Amino acid sequence: MKIIGLTGGIACGKSTVSAYLKQKGAFIIDGDAIARKLSEPKKSIWQAYVNHFGDKVLNADNSLNRRLIGQIVFTDEKEKTWMNTTMHPLIRDEIVKQIDECRQNGIEVVILDIPLLYEANWDKFSDEVWVVKISRQLQIERIQNRDGLTKEEAISRIDAQMSLEEKAKRADVVIDSSNAPEVTSQLVEKIWNERLL
Repeated sequence: MKIIGLTGGIACGKSTVSAYLKQKGAFIIDGDAIARKLSEPKKSIWQAYVNHFGDKVLNADNSLNRRLIGQIVFTDEKEKTWMNTTMHPLIRDEIVKQIDECRQNGIEVVILDIPLLYEANWDKFSDEVWVVKISRQLQIERIQNRDGLTKEEAISRIDAQMSLEEKAKRADVVIDSSNAPEVTSQLVEKIWNERLL
């Protein structure tokens, strides 16, 4: 079984690349989807946020107020550190479980689709790391359009992560997703054929 760590900055097109890899037959372990599942009311991440911040981080329907949590953790280094040291082990347990299931089921290619792959040391569990990259300006625009954030909020979220330049330096493969989706798809197809067939 080959494990590819797939990462990139926020709004860089990592999910699009992941979808192409799934079409090629890879099994995707999506760190964000795991985090969302564990963030549902009464689950482990939800409980950790409520225990730490209190009810102020809950919406009327008892779901987490992600925007408020983002404003807190992306502007306070201490809170960001708390979040990472608390959430990563909870997510890690589920990822390890899914990797084990893939091994038992004879899956050939597993993609660890994890935004904070390097920050959480998941690169050590990967045979290769592929980084999805775009320009900083395009990244800011995509975040603003996708999440309805101000430019300052978008920059704050980008700067809270390891820089794309640093991720690209460490990567085995860098995928530029600045162009049209069909161009990115062709690039992923070429990389798949060269590295995984």
